[in-house]
Amino acid sequence: MRGRMPQVADTAAATPSDSPGKRRFLPVLFGLAGAALAGGGMFHAVHSGLILAPADPAARPAPVATDFAHVPVENITITLAPESGARFLRFSGHIEVADSSLAEMQRLQPRFLDLINTYLRAVEISDLTEPAAIIRLRAQILRRLQVIAGEGHVRDFLITEFVIN
Repeated sequence: MRGRMPQVADTAAATPSDSPGKRRFLPVLFGLAGAALAGGGMFHAVHSGLILAPADPAARPAPVATDFAHVPVENITITLAPESGARFLRFSGHIEVADSSLAEMQRLQPRFLDLINTYLRAVEISDLTEPAAIIRLRAQILRRLQVIAGEGHVRDFLITEFVIN
């Protein structure tokens, strides 16, 4: 019996307050308390208008301007390169212009047609078949039309037909 120490029972482990069932219940209790606090905080934030507040009725979008007109762009048919697999591109649209400059923009219509025709002939067929091609074409044509027409005359360019056959 030499070197042996008498074993002493751990009295702290034997207390009934630390039973295994209570240890598993504490994280659940803390989780429920945290969820209740978070839910109450979110309710207060929404109810007081801190988040998800309704739009201010006085802050309505500006009314759509009615002082514009459209200059139609005739159907343009462009023959595509034989190696493209397609034969032609058919294209038409409308140029949205300021109402006050409609007569001047109609006078520039042949120049607009030339610009669009020249630009579309320079674009590669692979660029025309991409998913975002129409957005890019619209932006490029609009910018070129604005350069020809001058500042403040051309507001937008609308593509009404774009067919590759």
